Amino acid sequence: MEHEIIIAETKAWVKEVVIGLNFCPFALKEFNRNSIRYVVIEATTQKLCLEALLAECKLLDEDESIETTLIIFPNAFKKFNSFLSIVDKAEKELFENDYEGIYQVANFHPDYLFANSDDTDAANYTNRSIYPMLHLIREASLDKVLSEYADPDKIPDRNIELARKKGLQFMQQLRQSCIRKK
Repeated sequence: MEHEIIIAETKAWVKEVVIGLNFCPFALKEFNRNSIRYVVIEATTQKLCLEALLAECKLLDEDESIETTLIIFPNAFKKFNSFLSIVDKAEKELFENDYEGIYQVANFHPDYLFANSDDTDAANYTNRSIYPMLHLIREASLDKVLSEYADPDKIPDRNIELARKKGLQFMQQLRQSCIRKK
């Protein structure tokens, strides 16, 4: 699949789901500033995907105009459990390369499943993206924004409550609306 399509679908998901439902109250500003980097990684091995993660860290080190990066893996980590393995390894890579406290990794997956939930729980759609993704976030920026936001610890619970209120069918259709018709 062409990178432009993958990025367009991901941007649509960010706009319609993440921003549209205010799952991340900080995303709109960066989306409008065009400071979110979207990078498609065709690799399928953990080793190459982790190398791409570190390359993105170095790019963020060098380019302060990029606020955050979504690393998209359209061909890898199709199963959620295999994806969790790369998430753990990504966090270890940040630690081992002295990026702990500088960057943080968030994660999204088409089959995201919160612990102790089932596949039909609409809450999973707060983290269900179109493609497996790692989200590199600048910790300093996150700390600054969180200090200005009332009750930031309540954001995840509010998101889960909203997704459940909207319902599974709504959440499925909203995410599906971001995928270009083939």
